[in-house]
Amino acid sequence: MRGFSFHAVPVLLAAGLALAPPDARAADPIDCELRYDLSGWSAFYKTASGSGTVSCSNGQSMPVKIRAKGGGISFGKTRIVDGRGEFSGVRGIDEVLGAYATAEAHAGAQRSAGAQVMTNGEVSLALAGKGEGWNLGVAFGKFVIER
Repeated sequence: MRGFSFHAVPVLLAAGLALAPPDARAADPIDCELRYDLSGWSAFYKTASGSGTVSCSNGQSMPVKIRAKGGGISFGKTRIVDGRGEFSGVRGIDEVLGAYATAEAHAGAQRSAGAQVMTNGEVSLALAGKGEGWNLGVAFGKFVIER
């Protein structure tokens, strides 16, 4: 090729690396917590929706919408008020967004409590909450956190 020098390639590569944004995975993990309210029902198909706030140890926070959907052998109606979740494996608040794989077995009447652990890639979420309603069954699906 005319006008092109292969000696310029290392210089161009070095310049490109210097301008590249730092890798988000290089940051230390932070602690993030979810506080949420959620209500829903199930009759073979399980659905619930709600809202919450994610707060992290680095001072970041954001309001979120929550959806839970799935199927299985499940019947009932539930409501969780002031539920709490703890994330692990988070290096930035945006990593908490997305769909988490879930599986659960449940039974309860009137006031009940539950706990659940789910994953979204390298990020894990442990949920705990007290609620009211009634339910019985086994359900599989996803728990979605979005802006």
